[in-house]
Amino acid sequence: MCSMEKRDIISCQIAYFPIDSQNYSDDIKKVLNLIKVSGLEYNIGDMSTIIKGEPEKVMDLINNIHSRMSSEGRNYTMNIMISNICGC
Repeated sequence: MCSMEKRDIISCQIAYFPIDSQNYSDDIKKVLNLIKVSGLEYNIGDMSTIIKGEPEKVMDLINNIHSRMSSEGRNYTMNIMISNICGC
């Protein structure tokens, strides 16, 4: 548990997996760019990305990723894990 004062911050781990993509690395780069321009704190890992921020902003980012990739006709699976105690 974090020793810092509890804030209204969540931590979110996102793993995006393109399905039937002709160029999966471009799809992943698009998602990572959406994360980078979100204004949220993030840490890109080898298999997933950790994002920290206000709950509404994190949920808006998840919705933005879904909306953008779906509107471009991309099929995907996105694993999302959210914690309200790991965000401090």
